[in-house]
Formats: sequence, structure tokens, C-alpha cells
Amino acid sequence: MACGAAREGKSDTAALELLPSAPRKMNESKTGGSQNPTCVFCRKNDDCPIKYGEKKTNEKWNLTVHYYCLLMSSGIWQRGKEEEGVYGFLIEDIRKEVTRASKLKCCICKKTGASIGCVTPRCKRSYHFPCGLQRECIFQFTGNFASFCWNHRPVQIITSNNYRDSLPCTICLEFIEPIPTYSILRSPCCKNAWFHRDCLQVQAINAGVFFFRCTVCNNSDIFQKEMLRMGIHIPEKDASWELEENAYQELLQHYEHCDVRRCRCKEGRDYNVPDSKWEIKRCQCCGSRGTHLACSSLQSWEQNWECLECRGILYNSGDFQKAKKHTLPNTNVGITDCLLEESSPKLPRQSPGAQREDLLRQGSKFRRDISTLIIELGFQIKKKAKRLFIDKANIWNSALDGFRNQNFNPSYTIEIAYVNENDHFGKEQPGSKQEFLSLLMQQLENSPLFEGSLSKNLSLNSQALKENLYYEAGKMLAISLVHGGPSPGFFSKTLFNCLVYGPESTQPILDDVSDFDVAQIIIRINTAATVADLNSLINEYYNYLELIGCLRLITSLSDKYMLAKDILVYHVIKRVQAPFERW
Repeated sequence: MACGAAREGKSDTAALELLPSAPRKMNESKTGGSQNPTCVFCRKNDDCPIKYGEKKTNEKWNLTVHYYCLLMSSGIWQRGKEEEGVYGFLIEDIRKEVTRASKLKCCICKKTGASIGCVTPRCKRSYHFPCGLQRECIFQFTGNFASFCWNHRPVQIITSNNYRDSLPCTICLEFIEPIPTYSILRSPCCKNAWFHRDCLQVQAINAGVFFFRCTVCNNSDIFQKEMLRMGIHIPEKDASWELEENAYQELLQHYEHCDVRRCRCKEGRDYNVPDSKWEIKRCQCCGSRGTHLACSSLQSWEQNWECLECRGILYNSGDFQKAKKHTLPNTNVGITDCLLEESSPKLPRQSPGAQREDLLRQGSKFRRDISTLIIELGFQIKKKAKRLFIDKANIWNSALDGFRNQNFNPSYTIEIAYVNENDHFGKEQPGSKQEFLSLLMQQLENSPLFEGSLSKNLSLNSQALKENLYYEAGKMLAISLVHGGPSPGFFSKTLFNCLVYGPESTQPILDDVSDFDVAQIIIRINTAATVADLNSLINEYYNYLELIGCLRLITSLSDKYMLAKDILVYHVIKRVQAPFERW
């Protein structure tokens, strides 16, 4: 759906009977050749997509518009589907808007047809879109598609300007004065990043909503929100470089060359026959070297193989040598499988089909067993002991102090000594590591970092975020698992799946919602019997749904399930994104 989707209103069933008759042939395209019609709103024939949006002509009704002129007009809403009319704006609605605008005079060029008005209350200024650009008005391509005149436009405010010298625009690298103006914008996430407005707009058009981000820190959410506020149009499309046909074709090729010193294959080093001894296997570490199975005496594809460069790095690593001495019962997975499972940066990009084939071939090698990983990490614990002084009456704080101590090393063996803070003689009693870790997990389960009765999810606790307690809790959990302590049996299935498979692959359920009011909203939406009931609920909870970004257009009763799903995902996952990342 185009950006005009936010302007959708109720569908109109009236036919276009009031419009003049026209040829039956319908062709909607950009004009070219000798024809150069003018836009019905701004009355200019310029064809400049970056400034005015795409110029489109509906030949059936002999009507031409600039996309931005249409989108920003104050009295029109997108009531049709994307393929109807022009960008989903119905022809009769466009003509009504042109008629309305013909009675309004542009306060800049003094000509009629000013279809855009400043949204500030009591401001009576109206103008054409090109005139507004020339006078440095701001048009927001989001929400209600508001426009602001030069006196009421949003501005960027900085508390103090410590920049004495010019700074480069981080896109074109031309030096600019670091003062926020209409044509100079500052990044909201990187205080020393400045841009030309024109540079930002060109980048946004090319990058699209999925790749438009701060050029310094790569932040997208905060950066896009601020740029939309300041009038940068971010189209809902893929990046222009992603749309080029076969743009990354060379990255999809497998490396197929035998690099061993003496290749035994008579057909040459590039000869590759799958499922035979002349099949080429790539280095499991870098993927940029290969060998025939027979040339390296490999009995099957499942056997590991590293090139000389990677083997030298691995076998000269002290930690690697120590870990490899240990063997695991009932498993063929070695320490190298755990440490080297993730793709090397040198590994070429593979197509989904090729990746699936490799996964199937290498079998269990790429199936990370969590318990095996924990055991392998346990083998890396050094015999050198680190003593923790724990007050049984204050397990949580004494554990925090111990783990935050700069001398604490989680790879050392942990020894526990129980102390009493009220004992002025400083007596120590030897304690059990298992008992301490069990008590710590109980403290963690009952802490305000989690919510829920039995199966718990992360909570949103601002004080805990401020004190970085989610990070510390994650550290406690990891230490307990690796040092032989109890596992956190209180996790919900949703929280577990978020950790193992990622939040984007997890779908929460109603049981994950501990807030009674939110649960009631979801239940009422799921049990709505008619579209009218559903719309009534949306009106009732409009402020809440708008706040969490879950407002959606309802066209059928089945939309209730997507709405309920959106609320679930927000409340259980997106709401606690910051705690989850710290954890």
C-alpha cells in the first residue's frame, strides 16, 4: 500500500455517474514524448520524482497529478484500493478536491488552486505543493499527512551549540554550518552527525523504509521517526540496489576448487562430482578454500576439514587445545563444532536452496545442542578458584557485588564463603556452590525483572533498566548454567523461544499477558461477533492502540485476529525489547 494508505476512509459505493463520459480504454502511465500535461493541483508540468513524486496520468479521465500534490492535499482521502483511480484515490474525489482548491488562493504565488493548508489552528495559509517547497514549508509523509507553513513548521532544537567549526554532511561530505535550519538537519541519535535536507531525501528515496538509517550509528527507528517529523519522505519500498536484477549473482556461487598441495584428481582442481570421492568440500571455518574428499583422505562429507590457514589459527590457540582434550559421552560433536558453527565473514552468501542442501548434508553438525554447548563451556573453567562472600540474608545484593567486582572472572572455579554483615568479627563459613546458585535462581524468579505466576516473561522495570539489572540477571543465569547450578525452570515457552530462536520467530499466547486489563482487551477483540462490534472496540481503546502502534483498518471480521496478534506481540515482546537486549 502506498503512503496514502493512512488517508483511507469509508468505502464509497456510488458509481461515477456524475462524471463526464470518457473512452472505455483505461491506461495509467507516465506521459512522455511530445505530450507534457500539467498537474491538476499545482498546474506545473515538471516531472521530478524526487521533488514532487511520480507524475502520473489517467488517460481515461484526462487527469494528471504529481504524487506528492495528491497525497498532501488537505481535503482528500484514499478511499479505494491501490489499483483504483490514481494510487487508490478515486477520480471523483480528486475532481472534488480540484474544485475545492480552485476557490483557494495560494499565499505564495497568489494563484488559485491551493489545495494544501497549514494544519496549525487559526493559520489560514494555503499553498501549492511546489510553492510550499520553495517557501520552505514542511510536509510530513506519515500519520495524517500534515503540512506546516514557514511560521509554524517543526524545528530541531539543540540546548547548546559547542560546534565552532564547520562539519561535513555525512552523506555528501561537503562542509556545512552545524546549525539546525530548514536545509540543514541533525541526526537525533548521533549528535555530531549533520546532513543536507536534499542529501537525506535522495538517500531515503534510494534506500526505502527497510534500509534508511543513520549513516553513523545505523539506528533506524529513532532516526526515521525524526526525519519523518522534519518532512523527509521515506517510501515503503525495497532499496533501489536490491531491485537490480542479478545484482548479487556472484555471491550465490559456491567455491568449487581443490586447494591442497597435491590434487589427486586427473580431471583437474575444478572437477566436482557430488556424492563421490571427487566432491569438493569447503573449509568449515572460512569457506574460501576447498578440497576433494579423496585429496584429504576424507571418508564422508560429514567429516570436518579446515584449510591450512585456519588450522594454524585453531591449533595454536591454547583454549582450543585444552578444550579438545575432553571427550563427550554419546556425542560426536567436538569443541570445534561449537566454536566454529557460525558462518565466517569470509563465507560467500548462499542461496536458500544451497544453504538447505549444506544443512542436510552436514546433518547434526549444524544442530546446536544447548546442553552440549553448556558442557563444552564448562570444560573451559579453570581450576584457579575465586571466592565469593555471600550474605545468606541478602543473597541478591551480595551476589551483585561479587559479580560486579572487577577481580571476578566467570572462567574461574567459584568458591562460596557465607558471611554475616552484622557480625563485626568477620567470621566466614564455607558454603556450597550448588546451594548458593539454587538460592540465587529463586531470588531471580521472584525478582521484579519477571512477571507472571508460574511461567514467567520479562517485565518492563525502568529502575532495573537504569541500574542495568537485566544484564546482571543474564550474567547470573549464564554462570549458574555453566558452573553446574540449576536451570531456570520458571521461563515461559515464549521467553525460551525468544532466547533460542529469536523474538522475530516467536508468537506469544494469551497466557503470556499478566496485565489483566490488556488481557481483557485481547479477549474482547477475539470474541467480537460483527465488524461493527470490532470497530466499536477500536474506538473504545483508540488511545491505547494508537500509543502502542496497533491501529489498523478493519475491512472484515477476520481482521480481529491480526489485531489481537499485534497487541500480543507488542505487549509480550516489543514492549520489553530494551530489557531483552540488555539480558
